[in-house]
Parts: sequence; structure tokens; C-alpha cells
Amino acid sequence: MGYLAVDFGGTRTRAAWYTDELEMVKRSETPSQVNQPGDIVIRRILDIARAVVPEGEKPHAVGIAGPGPLDPTSGIIYYAHTLPGWKDVPLVNFLSLAFEKAPTFMQNDGNLAALAEYHLGAGRGADPMVYMTISTGIGGGAVISGRLFTGGSGMAIEPGHLRFTLPDGSILRLEELASGTGLARQALRRLENTDEPSSLREAGEVTGRAVGEAAQAGDALALAVVSEAGQWLGLGLTNIVHLLNPQAIVMGGSVSGLGNLLLEPAMTVLKREALHRRFVPDNLLRTAALGDDVCLMGAALWAREQLQG
Repeated sequence: MGYLAVDFGGTRTRAAWYTDELEMVKRSETPSQVNQPGDIVIRRILDIARAVVPEGEKPHAVGIAGPGPLDPTSGIIYYAHTLPGWKDVPLVNFLSLAFEKAPTFMQNDGNLAALAEYHLGAGRGADPMVYMTISTGIGGGAVISGRLFTGGSGMAIEPGHLRFTLPDGSILRLEELASGTGLARQALRRLENTDEPSSLREAGEVTGRAVGEAAQAGDALALAVVSEAGQWLGLGLTNIVHLLNPQAIVMGGSVSGLGNLLLEPAMTVLKREALHRRFVPDNLLRTAALGDDVCLMGAALWAREQLQG
């Protein structure tokens, strides 16, 4: 017997089998293809989950890391900006029934990544600790006094949905400004509204990854887009440090892999806007340590924790 962990997101779906000691035995992943009908996407989740369960085994419990907002008590994903057409989907019920009604527990993916980084990764010893993942969207979680903070209705925290007013008066979410989707959006706006030369004009599709790669190659337009995203991120971080005064903010996700191209402008804004320098301690921003499997590890931890009470 062991624990089955599933990490379902807008881009990738991962599953892994863990021993009772939370050692990974088998892992698999596949593109989520969330633009397909929901029943097909769910069938794919079930297939990849079954593929990692050893023959003849049944999980003690199943842990699911899913995009929010969701209800961890009922096991329903209300909706998510990264899941077109999803509304009130009882994902926990589908997984539980697929594995002989095994106890199944779902939590926001950012929360579970925070739990994993706090116990096993870059956030060890930090109190409070905030985790932010910057990839297709922006998610996050917080651990306060050693416990996952989930708020009054279990839906905290959602740093990607901090709102900002732009110079034209429009109001956008942080993830529209600083995620991979945001990078693509801002790059397309510049390409359409300016004559700035850029290798992105020859790209087949302008994606967040394409913008990041162009920036790393020195493309001036892409560098400006990443720098602007970093400045918005810095404002988001300023709000977070003023609310929670964390000892550490652990940064994960593919866009965070841009490193100083993104984080230097973010830190410049954060240091400028923070109410006092003690809100920005040394080593505040830390690189996540657990890589792509952080949510899988968090899901396994959560399942074991909930099963043991």
C-alpha cells in the first residue's frame, strides 16, 4: 500500500506513487489538453493515475493538487482561468471511485507546493513562509506557525488575483501581467502597436516560453516585456510582505526560471515600495528546491496528513 498523488494543471497532468515513507516509486505525466471536452480530460487524468499504481496495489489515500478556486471539503473545482469551460467539477469523486472509494483529498496546487517546500525544500525553518509559482498562471500558498493557511472557507491564498489599475484605467490581475500568459499578452501588444525589431516577429506562435527564450538571447523587446512583468511582480510582492511579513518567499514555476531578468526589477520595486527595510530581509526571495514534482510531493504529504488526522 502507498499514496497516489495527482497534480492536474492547465498545461501538464502528473501522477506518482509514493511509499508510506513518501519515497517516489513511479511517475508519469502528459499534456492536460484542457481545450478538449471535460469528460475526455478527466478520463486522461484517471488513465495516468492508474498507470502509476503498482499491480495489485490500492492506495491508502489519494492526494490531488488542483487549480483553484476549489472546495477542498466537497472536492469540487469551482472553475479556473486555466481550465476553459470547467465549472463545479467533482474531481475528488471521480478519483475516489476509480480507486475503490479510496480516501481522496484535494487542495489548491499552490497550497500543496507551499507545504512541500516548507517541509522538504527551500522554505524550511521560515515562519511565515509564502510560496509563489509563476507559470501558465500565478498561484501560491502560505505556511504560518507550521500549518498550511487556507483561510475561512479553505480558498486562500491566490496571489495571482491581486488587482492592479493600469495607466489606461483598466484593472488586471497579477497573473495577466507577470505569468507566462501575461508575458505573451504584453509581447503581442508591443508587436502590434510598435515597430520595434524583435525575433518574436518571426516566431510561429508568441508564447510565454518564446518570450522568455528571446529575452535570454538578448532580444530587446522581449527583455523589456520581462522587465515590465518583473516590476508588476514587485508590486505584488510588496502587497504580500505588507500583509504577511514572511521570512521567506519561495519562487517556483517555469517563468521564475528567468532568474534575475525577472527578479531584479521585482526586487528593485519591492525595496522601493516596502514600508520599512525589515519587510525585506536578506534571503527573502528563495528559489524553489523541489522542481516540477513539488505539487506531487505536496499532494502525497497532504493525503498522508489528512488520513492520519
